[in-house]
Amino acid sequence: MPLVAHNKLPTFERLRAEGTSVLPPGRASQQDIRELHVGLLNMMPDAALAATERQFFRLIGESNPIAQFYVHPFTLPELERSPEAQRHIDTFYEPFDRIRAEGLDALIVTGANVAGPELANQPFWEPLIGVIDWATENVTSTLCSCLATHAMLQFRYGKLRTPQPDKIWGVFPHRVVDKQHPLVNDVNTRFDVPHSRWNAVTREQFEAAGLHVLVDSPVGVHLATSPDGLRVVFFQGHPEYDTISLLKEYKREVSLYAQGQRSNYPPFPVNYFHTRERALLDEYSGRLEAALAQGGALPEFPERLIEPRLENTWHDTAEAVVGNWMGVVYQVTHSDRRIPFMDGIDPDNPLGLY
Repeated sequence: MPLVAHNKLPTFERLRAEGTSVLPPGRASQQDIRELHVGLLNMMPDAALAATERQFFRLIGESNPIAQFYVHPFTLPELERSPEAQRHIDTFYEPFDRIRAEGLDALIVTGANVAGPELANQPFWEPLIGVIDWATENVTSTLCSCLATHAMLQFRYGKLRTPQPDKIWGVFPHRVVDKQHPLVNDVNTRFDVPHSRWNAVTREQFEAAGLHVLVDSPVGVHLATSPDGLRVVFFQGHPEYDTISLLKEYKREVSLYAQGQRSNYPPFPVNYFHTRERALLDEYSGRLEAALAQGGALPEFPERLIEPRLENTWHDTAEAVVGNWMGVVYQVTHSDRRIPFMDGIDPDNPLGLY
């Protein structure tokens, strides 16, 4: 079902050019279809700000044929921004005070880049708790992505993430472990999800907190819910990633190495590059090492040769899960977006599962 381009955010035009259905407000107003208002708390750094917008807007817009989706991006003023990123935010994002006053049916909280495992000393910590506290009382369901999941597990359930000896980085197979939950209805029982993180919350920690684990893998839990089954949805992976997202991350890590900001050459993301692409990147690393040793010009990263051959093995399932999430929110949320549930819904068991 279409997104509604209710402002001039450039992401709308970019998605329209890619083929995503995006309605102008005038046409949307002529359709007798219910609206759902979804907040996007985007805490990603400047370089990933717009890409993260597109990734989540795309998942929402492609997800479900039952509503028109108004997506309201906002961020936290405590996060330091470049002048260009701040202009983008000032022009296209909404202040949290307005969102709080007008209400939301659902909320997505992105990850953020931090140095080290400690979260409580980050500038977003207290403001994020404030947003989550408001959402707990006023929003039907909140979806936490990666670091937001780790933050929620810490401040709401007292479960601290653990630093890993090696970065969990790549595309990993996952298995549905609770086939009865509507979030995984008609989803493949085995599917891939990208991960990119140095820290982990274990399945034992999720379960000790009373959370329901729905999808697990050798690198840890990907999908879980709060004890009631809906109020909070947890992603530990990155199903929103574009096909090229891990390539961009790998290129950035190579650049950091070339600039002397990383001590070792980065390993390949797991299960992402095929043999030919690995060979091209190995050849490039040899030329880069030679250039660094000789003080010559650095070779061009072979991105244009690799990108067309990358495969995406996760997006369809991500779209299905987000579609299921939008579907169950639609079934229980109030027509007034300032009120989380329609009459007769038990907030402690909104789906009647537990």
